[in-house]
Amino acid sequence: MKILLINPPNCGKSIPEERYGIESIKMIFCGEPLALETIAGNLVGHDVAIADLKMDPQALTDDNLAFTPDLVGITGVTCEANTVLAIAEGLKKRFNVPVVVGGHHASCDPAFFKRPFIDFIVVGLGKLSFRTLVDALEAGRPIDIAGIDNNTGPGGFTPRQHTREDLVDHMSPRYDLVARHRGRYVMHGAGGRVGFVATAAGCTHGCAFCSISNLTGAKYLRHSHAAVLRDMRLLGDVPVIRFVDANTFGDARDAEALAHEIMAAGMQKRLVADVRADTVVRHPELFRLWRQAGLSIVVIGFEEISDRRLTDFNKRSTHQTHLEAIQILKSIGILIVGDFIISPDYGHDDFQRLIDFVEKSSIDLPIPAVLTPLPGTPLYTRLKSKISIHDLDYYTFTNAVLPTRMPEQDFYRTYADMLRRFLGHLH
Repeated sequence: MKILLINPPNCGKSIPEERYGIESIKMIFCGEPLALETIAGNLVGHDVAIADLKMDPQALTDDNLAFTPDLVGITGVTCEANTVLAIAEGLKKRFNVPVVVGGHHASCDPAFFKRPFIDFIVVGLGKLSFRTLVDALEAGRPIDIAGIDNNTGPGGFTPRQHTREDLVDHMSPRYDLVARHRGRYVMHGAGGRVGFVATAAGCTHGCAFCSISNLTGAKYLRHSHAAVLRDMRLLGDVPVIRFVDANTFGDARDAEALAHEIMAAGMQKRLVADVRADTVVRHPELFRLWRQAGLSIVVIGFEEISDRRLTDFNKRSTHQTHLEAIQILKSIGILIVGDFIISPDYGHDDFQRLIDFVEKSSIDLPIPAVLTPLPGTPLYTRLKSKISIHDLDYYTFTNAVLPTRMPEQDFYRTYADMLRRFLGHLH
């Protein structure tokens, strides 16, 4: 089969820009579509192409398409969901072939994609289930696959009980399918080109705002070290490797062994990883080891400086723990990217407290995002009745989809000033 996989373009709407002319609140994602590269890696025997519309908005034109597809697959996060619908409907009319949708939003809210122009929805990890679907379609067999919601059938859906088998570790990502864009895949502050590698999938922590656990049914599944090292090598001379897992060091003993293997392999890469602050505090020696292995930057979801709000988010951490983690990481020489959540009920005093904390801390790159209850998360269930904006185009983490306590324009101008203060050097 000829299979076309699509990464949607940068999209989403901006309330501060539309209503108040504030143009500085934008977050543009420039990373490679690893989920699609991973899916493609398990489609040996088929002709596969990836159209990365974030890098090339014209990738779907007749002149740019590598072939006329027999099957179309589209991924997307929540703010891209409406765009995914438009792409799916357009390609269904254009090619009249099966259209499959997967990714974060499909895994959190599959019902959103129950549309006549979408044939199948992949819920959760798709590397194995998508291949199983392709095989069944090619053989003309009935589609009854765990993790695949069949819009064309009589109904019924069997959730997938994800295991390490779903990682299909022996099949590597098809990094070659987006090689033409490699020079443009970057991460601010990391320095140079960045390649994505997965060391694990899923998360067990259950933060109220997070959609990641939906991908694996709240399981934490580790890739083999051989697969991680293979993928790092496949990225060739790319100087920075971004581990894209929610919690790279979720298994401290396994992480220790992986660091030793990276060093033994002679990898000379700058490494970036997501970590939890409490992991740093419990295992400072692990991070000293990883610093030797090349760990240069960690991304930590601090989220808040208020313990009450951290508890509301089910973060299972404290502000004091965050302070200790910062101190440990800086003593080791690891740069910190700190994620923070700006709640719509913030007042001027809340903004100022966060600014004061960040400017006194040693966080190298603070990134404040607006609290956004994503469909399918516990936070959405809790706040659904209070949400005032339901158009998913606005779910970009820079819009308040809940009413603001401050006058709305004042909220956005204060937020924009904070962004300029924190991120101005990146522009």
